[in-house]
Amino acid sequence: MFFRWDWLRPQLTAPIVPTLGPIHPDALTVSVFEDILRAANTGDFLPYDKDRRWGGEKDEKVLREDVVHQPEHTLIPTLSRRGRGTVKVFAYGLRDTVVDEAAELAAKLASTHDVAGARVVRPLGSETAHPRGTRIQLKDFTARPCPAPDGPVRPVTAWSAAVQETFAPFAEAMAGDGLAFLHAQMQAGRCGPVLAAVEDRIVGAIGPMEIQPDAIGRPQLMPQYFAVLPEARGQGLGRVLWRAAMHWGQSHGAAYQLLQTEIGGPSDRLCQAEGLTSLGFTYAMSA
Repeated sequence: MFFRWDWLRPQLTAPIVPTLGPIHPDALTVSVFEDILRAANTGDFLPYDKDRRWGGEKDEKVLREDVVHQPEHTLIPTLSRRGRGTVKVFAYGLRDTVVDEAAELAAKLASTHDVAGARVVRPLGSETAHPRGTRIQLKDFTARPCPAPDGPVRPVTAWSAAVQETFAPFAEAMAGDGLAFLHAQMQAGRCGPVLAAVEDRIVGAIGPMEIQPDAIGRPQLMPQYFAVLPEARGQGLGRVLWRAAMHWGQSHGAAYQLLQTEIGGPSDRLCQAEGLTSLGFTYAMSA
């Protein structure tokens, strides 16, 4: 075993794991960290990796030979060749000096691997007074019912053919939110249902709706792409779409969903208003 849990566990201020992203606190075990090291040798997806649903090969892997694991801090570097390439160093440790050491390691490894990006990812606890970056939020489907909302939301395939044809221009308009990628997956038949809000055309969507077991076998509703056209905002359609997705997840047997929201952004405010549990934060910075 590479990691000493008595060293690592006190440093995990937020439940985020390199190459996997946020995971449920109950699944945050030394085995998960050992798994990401083994996957670095094979390049394969772990069975519970949320990205495996898109197929292909795992883009990001741990640079296991460069991991720093000490009683006071742990640095876990990853490499992605996407675009011009990026090295990220996940900095686990309670002292602020861990950021400087992580930045030095990230810059060194970016040069070694000839990639353009060097970044530090710092998890922060839920008690952080002035957090930056993204908030990790938990929706627990076992806590209370998620009723179906009133509103013009159905799966895309349940709308008329004429309405379905409006998804393509909607997806193109919201490409920056990942909807063009989602549309390509839908056309290829490689994803679950997508829910759409309609006025005279599709003006908002959330999806795909998919459930996958996590590292301890608990059914998790996978993260979705989520967007509403700018001209349709301010009418509550985002809240209706989100509640429809939560109803779908609960009714199809999911135990929970994890979300990452930009602190202070519309999705962050929505999740806070809906009573989700904040599990901590992550802040990424250039090295």
